[in-house]
Amino acid sequence: MKGFANRSPATLAEAVELLGAARANGEIAYPAGGGSDLLGMVKDELVAAPDTIVDLKRIPGLDEIRSSGNATEIGGLVTVDALARSEEIRTRYPVLAEAAAAVGTPQIRNTGTIAGNVCQRPWCWYFRQGFSCLKRGGDRCYSVIGENQQHAIFGGGPSFIVHPSDTANALVALDAEFRVAGPSGERAVAASEFFVLPRDSLQRENVLEADELLVGIALPASRADQSGAYRKIMDREAWTHAVVSVALTLDMDGDVCRDARIVLGGVAPIPWRVPAAEQTLRGERITAELAQRAADAALEGAQPLAKNGYKVTMARALVRRSVLALSGAA
Repeated sequence: MKGFANRSPATLAEAVELLGAARANGEIAYPAGGGSDLLGMVKDELVAAPDTIVDLKRIPGLDEIRSSGNATEIGGLVTVDALARSEEIRTRYPVLAEAAAAVGTPQIRNTGTIAGNVCQRPWCWYFRQGFSCLKRGGDRCYSVIGENQQHAIFGGGPSFIVHPSDTANALVALDAEFRVAGPSGERAVAASEFFVLPRDSLQRENVLEADELLVGIALPASRADQSGAYRKIMDREAWTHAVVSVALTLDMDGDVCRDARIVLGGVAPIPWRVPAAEQTLRGERITAELAQRAADAALEGAQPLAKNGYKVTMARALVRRSVLALSGAA
């Protein structure tokens, strides 16, 4: 790799200014928190080697988990491991703690940040291995007729990538809000509106502009009667992304479900919320029969490719088991 300049701003405003100035000067410049996904993208030649890295680690507060009243804010540079180990997150937002604990390996969790995990690029083997696919500016998605075992069964077309983040699914299930910083200041984006389908943009997977940074995540107030869980099925025991996963929160009154959030992972280019399955549970006593109906509703409309139809069966079973286990009806 060629040499590059390392800049260490002390404030967010300085970081945004440094990135803008470097790019205006014709340099290739990237922000870095943990840097693990950036390194992988450079190695895979998804992005050009940098002239300048703007290291965000000196900016105060970005590596902290803070509570104000009953709500919680997570800085963008909080590591995935710190999130998984946080007693506050484990107690008040268990679905997020479990999702963070399911990420990669201990080394990845120790290095990777929550912002980096949410914003990571797809791990489609065609995209990562140099094929001139749609995501790399080519004219076709090779997965349509190729090796599509790991690809989307919802929301695909014209590209059939799946979003690789575990924590993103949990954040959508929690109705989190993302704090985004750029040259015009800061703006808030609902987690459910942050991610972008390929039909809306082939060049990016979220709403961040080239000069914007994800710098924080706000979680709504937790409730004592709300529980959550994250379940993930992989094709090997560790260091891999979900074949299918489910992020689930239930608001229970005894054995009756007052509210639910169900978000599927590993099945779509974005965290895939399934409102029909949630509605099936609301106001009803959780039983094995009801859990099965919710699971059927969750997979209604799936459009598997030639080699990934197994995901429909697997995701349906995972939703059913997760609803029963979390509700205590198992």
